[in-house]
Amino acid sequence: MRPMEEQTILVTGATDGLGRALARELSQRGATLLLHGRNEDRLGEIVAELGSERLRTYTADLASLDEVRAMANEILENEQQLHTLVNNAGIGTAMPEGRQESRDGYEVRFAVNYLSHYLLTKMLEPVIRRSAPARIVNVSSAGQTPIDFDDVMLERGYEGFRAYAQSKLAQVMFTIDLADELNGDGVTVNCLHPATFMPTKMVFAARGSATSTLEEGVEATLRLVADERLDDTTGRYFNGLREAEAVDQAYDPDARARLRELSDRLTGLAQ
Repeated sequence: MRPMEEQTILVTGATDGLGRALARELSQRGATLLLHGRNEDRLGEIVAELGSERLRTYTADLASLDEVRAMANEILENEQQLHTLVNNAGIGTAMPEGRQESRDGYEVRFAVNYLSHYLLTKMLEPVIRRSAPARIVNVSSAGQTPIDFDDVMLERGYEGFRAYAQSKLAQVMFTIDLADELNGDGVTVNCLHPATFMPTKMVFAARGSATSTLEEGVEATLRLVADERLDDTTGRYFNGLREAEAVDQAYDPDARARLRELSDRLTGLAQ
């Protein structure tokens, strides 16, 4: 892999929590950063905090696939290289209002945590391939549950944790599939549960307290971004610093094929 100061790295959800802390660490190591957020004012805050000339910002609400598509096209137009993509942004388990839908009419956690990053990653594949050696890191979770393909949008028996957990398993399934697709192209794809209940707004909204530190999550995520010993490691799920096993459905080729077909259709990539 290239030295960090020669890399261009995109982090989604970079205005808060793990994404912001990771961006801070990567900036200190000299990387050129592309920072995503849904709010220009919040992006301005982190730009001011980092004080680096080696960063650019991109804005999109991941609950809108049109906005994701527009951001991906903007990145493709502006950026010649992309060595690492960190798909970090997401919605947690707390949703006091109950089931909600994205602007496209999809269950909002499935849309934001999974579909938006599926579309972004697939659209950015050309520049990532061109930049090889390159890495894709999907920030998933140990909270996983099998996808019910007869009710993916959870219109029956909705429950917030279930919505979150199936979106996170979908990320793992996508990781394994994409790793196979990009095998031999110099691009690795891995995912992780960074740490359990870090002190982020997402965690505090769900349970009111943290059990691990933000630094633990940054360390685990940074390892997948920067550790040279993982140059040839791909298609794996990590729990913190250790390789782990995801829920069984992640290793079912038929289930992954169904998810891939569904994802292409819902994001418009199948057209």
